[in-house]
Amino acid sequence: MLYYLFRFLEQFDIPGAHMWSYISFRALLTLILSLVISAWFGERFIKFMKRRKISETQRDASIDPFGTQKKGVPTMGGIIIIVSILVPVLLLGRMRNIYLILMIITTIWLGFLGFLDDYIKIFRKNKEGLKGKYKIVGQVSIGFIVGITLYLSPDAVMRENVSIPQQDKTEMVVKHEAVAHKSLKTTIPFIKNHNLDYSSIMSFCGKYKTAAGWILFVVMTILVVTAVSNGANLNDGMDGMCAGNAAIIGVALGIFAYVSSHIGYASYFDIMYIPHSEELVIFICAFVGAMIGFLWYNAYPAQIFMGDTGSLTIGGIIGVCAVIIHKELLVPILCGIFLVESLSVIIQTQIFKYYKHKGQRVRVFRATPIHDNFRKLDSQLDETSRYIFKNWPERQFHESKITVRFWITTIILAALTMITLKIR
Repeated sequence: MLYYLFRFLEQFDIPGAHMWSYISFRALLTLILSLVISAWFGERFIKFMKRRKISETQRDASIDPFGTQKKGVPTMGGIIIIVSILVPVLLLGRMRNIYLILMIITTIWLGFLGFLDDYIKIFRKNKEGLKGKYKIVGQVSIGFIVGITLYLSPDAVMRENVSIPQQDKTEMVVKHEAVAHKSLKTTIPFIKNHNLDYSSIMSFCGKYKTAAGWILFVVMTILVVTAVSNGANLNDGMDGMCAGNAAIIGVALGIFAYVSSHIGYASYFDIMYIPHSEELVIFICAFVGAMIGFLWYNAYPAQIFMGDTGSLTIGGIIGVCAVIIHKELLVPILCGIFLVESLSVIIQTQIFKYYKHKGQRVRVFRATPIHDNFRKLDSQLDETSRYIFKNWPERQFHESKITVRFWITTIILAALTMITLKIR
C-alpha cells in the first residue's frame, strides 16, 4: 500500500518518493520492519499466552536430557511469524504482482491449517491434533492452486536462457529470448544449459506432450510443497532449530529470486530470466526477518514454540517460492536437512513395521526425527526393541549444540546449491 502511495506522490516531486521504486530500499525496509514487529508483537503474544496458560499438551511432560523443563512453554508462536511476514509485505509490496499474491495465499492457507492442528491439541486436549489425511489434503490443495495458477496466469512468464558459442568456440555467451512466454523449463544442476523441460519428459505423449508436461509440473509443485512443509514440521523439534534453518534457506532463495529477476545476473549464472520476480525478494526479506525475530524468543531455552501454525507455513513458503523461480529441483540440496529428517522417520517406521510382522521389535535409530537421535539417552530407550544404530552417536549432545550444528550444515548446503549453478 505504501508503495502505491509514494509512487503517486512521486509525480508531485515529493523528496524521497522515488526511492520506493528501488527493490533494494523496499527489501531492506521490509526486513527491518519484520524484525521490529516480531520482537514487539512476540513479547506481547507470549505474555498473553502465559496469562491464558496456553501450552502444547504433548510437551507438558517433555524434559531436555540436560535438565531444561519444557513444561508450560506457550505454543502457536507461528502466529508471530505470520503477522511479522504479512504486515510488512502488505505495506511495502506491489500487491498486483501474481507471485506476491501466491505467497500471501500460501502463508494464510498453511497458517490456518497449522492453526487447526494446534487448536485441536491445545483446546480439545487431543495430542494427535489434526488427522494426517486432512493435513495432506490441505497441503496438496495449496500445491494444486499454485501449480494451476502459474499455468493459467498470463503474468507468470519467463525468458529462456540460450547459450551462444563465440567464433573461436572457446567461450559461450548467454542470451535471453526477446519475448517472455509460458515455459515448462526449470533449472537442473550439473547440466550444461541448466534447463530441464517437463514437456520433453512427457514426449511419449506425442502431440499432447505440452499438456502432459503441465500436468507433470502441477504434480511436481504438489510434491515439493507437501514434502518441504512436512520436512519443516519434523525439523521443529528443538529450540531454534526450524527457525534458524528456515532463515538460512530464505536467504538463499532471496538471492535466487533477485538473480532471476535481473537479466544481467541471470545471464551470468546462465539461468532463465523471470520478469517481476523481484517482488519475491520483498516477501523473502519479510520471511527472514520474521525468522530472526522469532529466534529472539525461540532460541534455547525457548520462551515459545512455533507449533504447526509456524512449521507448516514455513515449509510451504519455501516450497512455493522455489517453484515460482523454477528452482524446485534444487530443493533436495537446499533443504537437505528437511529431507534427512523426513527420510529418518520413513526408514524408522517402515523397518519397524516390516519386523513387527515377523514378531520382532526392531528400530534403526534411537529416536526420530534424526535430530532426536543425538540427544536420546540410553536410559530412555525401549528395552523390548533392538536398535540397529544403538551406539551411534557414542554420546549425547546438548540441544543447543545440535541446533547450531544443523544450522552450519544448512549454510553449507545453501552454498553448495548456489555453486551448482556454475558447475556444468
